Amino acid sequence: MRIRFMLACVFLLPAGAQAQFLKFGIKGGANLVKVSGLSFQDGYNLGYYAGFFTEMKLCEKWILQPEVQFGETSLTFSNEFRDIYENILDLNRLGDMKLQRLSIPIILNYRIANIFALSAGPQFSIITDRQRSILQNAGTAFSDGDIGVVAGATFMLGKLRFDGRYILGLKEINNIDALDSWKAKTVQLGIGFVL
Repeated sequence: MRIRFMLACVFLLPAGAQAQFLKFGIKGGANLVKVSGLSFQDGYNLGYYAGFFTEMKLCEKWILQPEVQFGETSLTFSNEFRDIYENILDLNRLGDMKLQRLSIPIILNYRIANIFALSAGPQFSIITDRQRSILQNAGTAFSDGDIGVVAGATFMLGKLRFDGRYILGLKEINNIDALDSWKAKTVQLGIGFVL
């Protein structure tokens, strides 16, 4: 229910704005993801993301930018993972783990200049499973998902958008047990195009 409400807010809220203040676009880029804890190798892992966004001009300097993104990153288990979970999981069948997320950042941009804006806001993510449909994944959004804080900057050159963001995950994403705390940190570099 909550995920439906969030998606409705992302897409229906801007629909009431006048057309001259509303823009739609597509975007994509690189995700550098690090999951804290002993279970994963230290360092950032390269992945990708793709999605779309809406820009709604609130006033001269402020722009509300809700987005929907799908991202995937491969994470490598550390040797400590085997020590922690040897009695719980069949570790011989483990390889790299693919972290897939459907994310909904709701960004507020403050334009410092015509081509440059600072960005901040919350991000709600659903950790997805390839074996389940998007609707089945959405049903577990707030138990298998993440809530994060986004901060970054955007360069706006005509219809092109270049952005860099840091996303700090606030929620525990380890659904196995409480033996090891997993929280995601993401550096995102992307390019967008206003349609």
